[in-house]
Amino acid sequence: MGDRVVECWCDAGGECPPGGCLKRYRTLVVDPPWMQAGGPGFDGRAHDTRVKRNVGTRTNSPTRPLPYPTMTVEEIAALPVADLAADDAHLYLWLTNRYVAAGYDIVRAWDFRPVSLLTWCKPPMGMGLGGAFVQTTEFVLFARRGADVRLSRCDTTWWRWSRGYDSRGKPLHSAKPEAFLDMVEQISPEPRVELFARRQRLGWDTWGDEALEHVWCSGKVSM
Repeated sequence: MGDRVVECWCDAGGECPPGGCLKRYRTLVVDPPWMQAGGPGFDGRAHDTRVKRNVGTRTNSPTRPLPYPTMTVEEIAALPVADLAADDAHLYLWLTNRYVAAGYDIVRAWDFRPVSLLTWCKPPMGMGLGGAFVQTTEFVLFARRGADVRLSRCDTTWWRWSRGYDSRGKPLHSAKPEAFLDMVEQISPEPRVELFARRQRLGWDTWGDEALEHVWCSGKVSM
């Protein structure tokens, strides 16, 4: 199935030396391609034959693969986020309901301390991912390490941000609201980087298949 790049260093105008980073970030946003549990319309497990389908799972319609490759919890935890982070830094890790517990272990593996679980409350759109309860929330685990470098404080831990839509008026799968990054910029300092970014944003470095890559990466794991 190919290989996935997992070791990352900043590309500050040229290749950084192996084992080091010429630029370290005080704000990191990570939106990993989690394996999804499946449901009507989507089934993230179809991209990886190592994941067995749950026996007895009942759905209302056929499932189809997610439109991108996914990663296991172990592969995500192995990402060298700690090497990209400054000694005093903020981290925002996007999570689905299934991976909230794993998210706390992952940020600790990246040498961060979990602080707050933030919640995006999305308007219901009928039957989608989930079991007895359709998932209409996503989560962001905010973590930090070192000294507190916050620029300001926020008066809530939940938001009703709008969904993203494509040119046909259909919701974009896994797209995150720009209002989230607006909030991050109010709370957390530069320099900032987004890993698994889907578009470029002024003032941010990015790494992802759908954005300009300012982070140079090498090293692979099997998929």
